[in-house]
Amino acid sequence: SYFPNVELETHDGRKVRFYDDLIRGKVVSFNMMYSICTGICPINTANLMQVQQALGARLGRDIHMYSITLRPEFDNAAALRDYMRHYRIPQRGGWTFLTGKPNDVELVRRKLGFVGDTAEVDADINQHTGMLRVGNDRLDRWTMTPALGSHRQILRTLLELT
Repeated sequence: SYFPNVELETHDGRKVRFYDDLIRGKVVSFNMMYSICTGICPINTANLMQVQQALGARLGRDIHMYSITLRPEFDNAAALRDYMRHYRIPQRGGWTFLTGKPNDVELVRRKLGFVGDTAEVDADINQHTGMLRVGNDRLDRWTMTPALGSHRQILRTLLELT
């Protein structure tokens, strides 16, 4: 019951429950992003696309990737689909982009540990972390890995939790 079960919306407009639908019993990765980010988001996205390719058929079956917007007041499902099209991210299953009510997204961000060192840093959207939260709910094993590191390191971290 550590993770909230708030309702979020996927890039394709589906309503999902954070814990019940996205985490329960799964190996998952989460990153935070927003559609107009010109800082670390494009680099994170490029690394995650390589992870997506390397996982192949395991993605969406054994391992699930999630990207959550930091700006849900602007990034609705259509904006997230546009982001995916802009970066040529295949919209096949396994990598889901998420938005929701601002308070719900903020609660999820904090529970996943995506918080700054100080209140000032935490409040500055341009200072968002370049990390991935990776976990296996069945084993209750959770870690973080740099999204700006090599895609091989991200892949290794995910596979070590399966």
